[in-house]
Amino acid sequence: MDVARSQDPPPVAGGRTSVEQHRADVAQLLRPRLALGDRGVVTVPVEEAFGRVLAADVVARVAVPAFRNSQMDGFAVRSVDVTRPVRLPVSGEIAAGASPEPLVPGTAARIMTGAPVPDGADAVVPVEDTDVRRFCPGEIPAVVGLREPVDPGLFVREAGSDVAEGEVIVPAGTLVGPAHVAAIAACGARAVVLRQPRVAVISTGSEVVSPAAELGAGQVFDANGPALAAAVRAAGAEVVGPFRVADAPQALGDLLDDVAARVDLILTSGGVSQGAYEVVKDLLRSAGEVEFRSVAMQPGGPQGWGTYRGTPILTFPGNPVSAQVSFVVLLRDELLRTAGLPGRGTVRLPLAGATTSPAGRRQFLRGVRDGDAVRVVGGPGSHLVATMARADVLIDVPEDVTELQAGDEVEVWPL
Repeated sequence: MDVARSQDPPPVAGGRTSVEQHRADVAQLLRPRLALGDRGVVTVPVEEAFGRVLAADVVARVAVPAFRNSQMDGFAVRSVDVTRPVRLPVSGEIAAGASPEPLVPGTAARIMTGAPVPDGADAVVPVEDTDVRRFCPGEIPAVVGLREPVDPGLFVREAGSDVAEGEVIVPAGTLVGPAHVAAIAACGARAVVLRQPRVAVISTGSEVVSPAAELGAGQVFDANGPALAAAVRAAGAEVVGPFRVADAPQALGDLLDDVAARVDLILTSGGVSQGAYEVVKDLLRSAGEVEFRSVAMQPGGPQGWGTYRGTPILTFPGNPVSAQVSFVVLLRDELLRTAGLPGRGTVRLPLAGATTSPAGRRQFLRGVRDGDAVRVVGGPGSHLVATMARADVLIDVPEDVTELQAGDEVEVWPL
C-alpha cells in the first residue's frame, strides 16, 4: 500500500483503532495530495470570491471614488458665492451617471447623491438646508435659498479619498467576506484565490434513491449524498457529484475510474460493514490500496482509508448519522486546513444533565447548547437523522467513561 502510516497503530479494546490514530492516518494520507502550495490558484469573478482564500493581494484597478461626487441630495455651489445667506438661480440638474457642464459662477445646480460634482463647484448644500422642501422628478426650482455660509469641500467626496489606484485593498491570505467582496467589486479588481480541493461524493447501495424519486419497496431516500456534499462545501472544498451507485462492483468501479482522475479526494458512504453485499469493501480490497478497520467510535466505527488509482479515498459507513459524525470527527478540520480556512476544533463545556455511555467505545452523542452548558438530545442510534438535525454539537465521551453527571466537563465538537 502506498499510503504512509504509523508502524504500530495503538489499538483499544477489542482490536479497534483509536480515533486519534485514525485521524492521524487520514491527515497523513491527505496532506501530500492537498498541500496548499501544490493546488495552484484560479482567478474568479468577484461574485464567486466569497468564502475563498486570496492567493494574491487584491490591487485597486481604479481609484475609489473614481471622480468627485456628491455625498448628499442637494445643490452644488461655489463656496465663494455662499459667504452669507443668499438666493441663487438654479442652472440645471445633475443626476447620478451624468456628465455635467461646468457650474456657471453665481448659480447652483440641483444634484443627486453619487452624481459628479461639476467643475467650478466645491461644495454641496443638502436640500434640507435650503428653502426647497424636497426634490420631485421634473420639478427643478428656478431659485434656491441657502440659509448659511458654506465651506469648501462640504459634502463632496474627492476622487481617491477611499482608495488610490494601484493600492492593495485586501491582502493575500484573507478569507473573503461580504465586506471584502464589496471592496473588490468597487475597485474593479480581480480575485486570485486558492483552488479549492475537489472531492467526489458517492452514495452506495441498491436501496438508495434520489430524494426527488418515488420510493419503491425496500428503498430509502439518499440522505448521505446531499449531506456530505453540503459538509464538503462548508469546509471550503468543491463537490464533484454527489453520485449514487447500486451494489454492483462494475458500476462502482466505472464510477471510481471516472472520478479518480479529476478529484483530490473520493468520499464514499455505505458498503463497508460486515454484511454480504459490502461492495465498497469488496472492490477496494482487490482494486484499490485501501485498509479497512474498526475505529473505536460510535457511531461511525467501520472505516476505510487509502488510495484508488493513486487518489486518496475515505469510506464512511452508510447510516446517515454515522456518515455525518465521521465527516466532523475524521475529516472536517483537515479539509478546512487544506482549503486555507480555520479549523472548528473543540471546546470544553459542562453537561446540563447526567448520561451514560458503553465501555470501550468513544461515544459521540448529539447535543445542544443550553446556556453555558450542553445537554444530550435524542438517542445514540446511527439512524436518527432528525435528531442529528436538532443538534448543534457532538458531545465526546471517552472510551473509559461509562457515566457522566450534571456539571461534568466534556469535549464538545461544534456542528
